[in-house]
Amino acid sequence: MFRTTILLLCTLALAACVHSPPRNPMAHWVPSPNHDERRPVVIVLHYTEQDSVAKSLDTLRTRNSGGPVSSHYLVGDDGAIYQLVADAHRAWHAGGGRWGTITDVNSASIGIEIDNDGREPFTEPQVQALLRLLEDLTARLRIPRTQVIGHSDLAPSRKIDPGPLFPWKRLAEAGFGVWPADDAPPAPEGFDALRALEQVGYDIAHGEATIRAFRLRFRGDAGTALDAEDLRILHALTMPGGAGIAEPVVSGQ
Repeated sequence: MFRTTILLLCTLALAACVHSPPRNPMAHWVPSPNHDERRPVVIVLHYTEQDSVAKSLDTLRTRNSGGPVSSHYLVGDDGAIYQLVADAHRAWHAGGGRWGTITDVNSASIGIEIDNDGREPFTEPQVQALLRLLEDLTARLRIPRTQVIGHSDLAPSRKIDPGPLFPWKRLAEAGFGVWPADDAPPAPEGFDALRALEQVGYDIAHGEATIRAFRLRFRGDAGTALDAEDLRILHALTMPGGAGIAEPVVSGQ
C-alpha cells in the first residue's frame, strides 16, 4: 500500500512538471491569473496543390521546396478532418503577407489546408466537413465568422489558393466570410475603390496582384482591372452596417 501511494505521488508530481509553464530561472515566479493562450482572430483557407491526402500529410509534417510548412488542419476530399498543430500553437502556413492591420498572420490565425490540386471542383463531403470545422472554430475560439479568408487574400503577389473554383458564396450563405447581396446597388459616382479594398482587408501596395486576388474570390477569375461589377461588390462590402452583405441562409426556412 505504501509503495502504491509513493508511485501515485511520483506520477502526479511528474504530471505537474509536464504541464507547468516554462519559468525563467533568473526571476521569482509570482504567477498571475490575468493571461490566456494565443488568440487567433482569422482563419486562412488554402488548397494543397497536391494529389492526395497522404502526400499532403507528409509535406505538412516535414518540408517542401521552400522549407518546413504546416497547418492546423487538413480536410480530405472524402470529408475526413486531420489536425496537425494545436489551435493554441503557431503553425507555419501563411508566410509573408498582410490582412488589414495583421502583418504576422501565422501568429494571429488558424490555417486550414484543403486537399485539392487547384484544377478540380471541391467535393460535397469536403465542403460539408469544412463548414462543420468552421462552425466549431469560430464558436470555440471566438473568431469572428466574417474573418475567413483565402491565402491569396493576404499574399496576393505570391499565392492564388484556394483558387477560382472555391465556393466562397456557399460559405457566405452558411455565415462565413463575406459576400455581396445580389440586390446591392451600384457604387455611387466618385466611389474610391482602392480605399474600399483596404477597408475589406487587402494590402493595395501590390497593385494588380491585389485586384487579381479580389477577383479570384468574388468573381472567380484572374482579372487585374476593376470594372463596374467590382465597384458594386466593393461598395456592398463596405456599406455602413454591412447593409450590402448577403444574409446567411438559415436551414429549414
